[in-house]
Amino acid sequence: MPETIPADSVGLVTPITLHIDSPLLLDCGRSLPSYNLIYETYGELNSDASNAVLICHALSGDHHAAGYHSMEDKKPGWWDSAIGPDKAIDTNHLFVVSMNNLGGCKGSTGPTSINPETGKRYGPDFPIVTVPDWVNSQAVLADELNIQQWAAVVGGSLGAMQAMQWAISLPDRIKHALIIASAPKLSAQNIAFNEVARTAIKSDPNFHEGYYSEHDTLPRQGLGLARMLGHITYLSDEAMGAKFGRELRNETLNYDYGVEFQIESYLRYQSINFVERFDANTYLLMTKALDYFDPAKEFNDDLAATVASIEAKSLVISFTSDWRFSPERSQEIVDALLSAGKEVTYAEIEANQGHDAFLMPIPRYIEIMTIYMKQVIADSELS
Repeated sequence: MPETIPADSVGLVTPITLHIDSPLLLDCGRSLPSYNLIYETYGELNSDASNAVLICHALSGDHHAAGYHSMEDKKPGWWDSAIGPDKAIDTNHLFVVSMNNLGGCKGSTGPTSINPETGKRYGPDFPIVTVPDWVNSQAVLADELNIQQWAAVVGGSLGAMQAMQWAISLPDRIKHALIIASAPKLSAQNIAFNEVARTAIKSDPNFHEGYYSEHDTLPRQGLGLARMLGHITYLSDEAMGAKFGRELRNETLNYDYGVEFQIESYLRYQSINFVERFDANTYLLMTKALDYFDPAKEFNDDLAATVASIEAKSLVISFTSDWRFSPERSQEIVDALLSAGKEVTYAEIEANQGHDAFLMPIPRYIEIMTIYMKQVIADSELS
């Protein structure tokens, strides 16, 4: 917990819940008659609402991107290293909005919410949502905040897919897109990883076909395995080796099947911690949204034609050791934008942390984002 709030922190923040009574039609053909969106804001919206930045979260993220909810918090929001006064996303100049996506389990309507038709939790009956659905719901939030155009939409991984979709679907409502550690669609290998994770969850005897809350239980083993698998893919071999190597928990081998290596202990800890704070049905839903993201499908798989509608300037960032979303996948996006005559800046960051590098305060990464965001600030002040 912080003894005092750091000077470069946004400080103590309180989430806001917005209730929407108008229906939201989803890509799957179903609709939500009403729903809640929970979000946080940092900084002040200027008089013409031209300095607003939307932060989009990745698979297991949420609306709490920066600052602290209380002085008892053990750590700040998940992207506190990048958001705050005089940080890369500078809240001295920008009004930052971070929302928990629909289908989430941290306050926006999702599988853990009460289904008004049954009076019980939605569970597996919550409709599948897609990245375009999230963009549409984020646009509803923007309307409620009287934000007609985002100065920037920023995200990493699945969050970057949302930034890209914003630029494609609502080109006049976004001036800059920051697309970090992402891809124009998942590879077959990535879809395979997601399917193994979903199978682990659904095979848990406590899963009960997704109605585990009605049985007063949780599919802890399955969700924990899914998290362990995911965590392995988010790190690089070099990062794992540097952090853990083949270090043993004790000095000698036990010659049994217990936890002996530090990496085993670390993965067990990650899985146990995760299952107590994240919902299994939400995990299934988020991985499906990842699998389904493929904006070029409607354009005969022509990515250049897909991005032809984009009016925003873009910053695309990749990381050398990210094998889940390799630099080559970011370069596909850059090449498509250039082919379509769009303005794009690209940076490949030397980093050994793997896919999780996008969450870390790597000096070169933060420097590039800071420089780019200064241009975002300048453009917002010219509006």
